[in-house]
Amino acid sequence: MTTDYDAYRTLAITRRGEGGAVLDIQMRAANGKLPTAGHDGHRELAEIWRDVARDDSVRCAVLRGEGQGFSGGGDLGMVQDMTQDDAVRRRVWQEARDLVYNIVNCDKPIVSAMHGPAVGAGLVAGLLADVSIAAKTARIVDGHTRLGVAAGDHAAIVWPLLCGMAKAKYHLLLCEPVSGEEAERIGLVSLAVDEADLLPRAYAVADRLATGSQDAIRFTKYALNNWLRQAGPSFDTSLALEFMGFAGPDVREGVASLREKRAPRFG
Repeated sequence: MTTDYDAYRTLAITRRGEGGAVLDIQMRAANGKLPTAGHDGHRELAEIWRDVARDDSVRCAVLRGEGQGFSGGGDLGMVQDMTQDDAVRRRVWQEARDLVYNIVNCDKPIVSAMHGPAVGAGLVAGLLADVSIAAKTARIVDGHTRLGVAAGDHAAIVWPLLCGMAKAKYHLLLCEPVSGEEAERIGLVSLAVDEADLLPRAYAVADRLATGSQDAIRFTKYALNNWLRQAGPSFDTSLALEFMGFAGPDVREGVASLREKRAPRFG
């Protein structure tokens, strides 16, 4: 079956390559600067991978960001809604779980092209992509502990596997940024390139994947992703702890400090 992508509003979706087999997915920058995941954006970023998997005409997907960076993290309005409304918190928890598992279980290879800031839900998809490519000047940050919640939305399932436990703890506990160049050095991303070469390199990789043996590529992805499936219990625990934090006092101070552009004062 072929999927109609016109219903997506926060993602600009076009086709590339021979027969349109490469799906180009761009996270829109609603504020003109960076893509941020509000209520609609978070849901669509989780759901798109099911559609990619169902679409027989797609052989590979490329994920990129619009504007000044790859992704700017969660919209603070949505975060505040999560702190105040249990129904919203439960819904976003389900979407966060689906985002990770839908990418892991999507049979088509995914290539990410990260430039500028890479934070939040976009970063989840960027690092879980099968081939992750970052501009050398990209700035990768997992900002959960700065917000006052556990690093749960993807970190436990993939960071230790990619860059080792020592580096994972350092960057996740301290919210220490990682440049694209450093991310390649520690194994957090597949490749780091000059920003001018980012999209050409991502499209070249996607074209190779789209014209290769589909059974061989998809079966290899499935087998390798069993490492991530084995980490499922750790991920599920981390996600539950993260969303427990959204009902606590620290996240309210975290949101306030971000709005007021000051350091948080956690109790």
